[in-house]
Amino acid sequence: MLPLVRTMSLFPSLSLLLLSMATASCSETESCDNVQKTCPVITCGSPGINGFPGKDGRDGAKGEKGEPGQGLRGLQGPPGKLGPQGIPGPPGLPGTVGQKGDPGKCPDCDNGLAASERKALRSELDRMKNWLIFSLGKQVGKKVFLTSGEKMTFDKVKALCAQFQGSMATPLNEEENKAIQNVAPEGAFLGITDTQTEGHFVDLTGRAVTYQNWNNNEPNDAGSGEDCVIILTDGTWNDVTCSSSSLAVCEFPV
Repeated sequence: MLPLVRTMSLFPSLSLLLLSMATASCSETESCDNVQKTCPVITCGSPGINGFPGKDGRDGAKGEKGEPGQGLRGLQGPPGKLGPQGIPGPPGLPGTVGQKGDPGKCPDCDNGLAASERKALRSELDRMKNWLIFSLGKQVGKKVFLTSGEKMTFDKVKALCAQFQGSMATPLNEEENKAIQNVAPEGAFLGITDTQTEGHFVDLTGRAVTYQNWNNNEPNDAGSGEDCVIILTDGTWNDVTCSSSSLAVCEFPV
């Protein structure tokens, strides 16, 4: 029981000590009447040090373009490097034809020799022409009639004669008609047609035919498609279809 009595006897002393410390603390600032209003139970410490700066905020909206400055303009820089070559453009329109130039001169040519060569060439050509006329053709006036010996349509005969700078045989009189008959004893196409106007026969230049030697009851346009003309074995004419085949005879000027 003695220890308990001693402990309890210490409580008044401990209470008195705590009251004395509170009174002394309060006396440094203000009267003890306001102890409960101003004095915290825990005494405040000194301010701490500053912390690290926070993160940067987001960028704001871009402002409007300002007015140009009033200073002097800088010098222009040097030109850049040459770029790659572009795609060629389309060709331009052809220019106008120039004037015909003067004939050329050959200072190294012998005029006397050239004339003799021309004479010999002309003689050779005449000999060949006579041979062709004797073997394949017939000459009447200023025309020579020749045949290829092939049978073909009207359009092919026309193209063949034009290829050799001639035209289809077209007799202008009885003598030329006889010459064509001799060249083509089996009959041949003539350069006469009424393709444009039925019954109106013209040559390939569009001129009306003045000399005609039709067979009996011809032309009759049988089947409404006989627009081309052939010379028969007896020398008379007959209208036939242009798609039929007959001997090719061409005429050449001489």
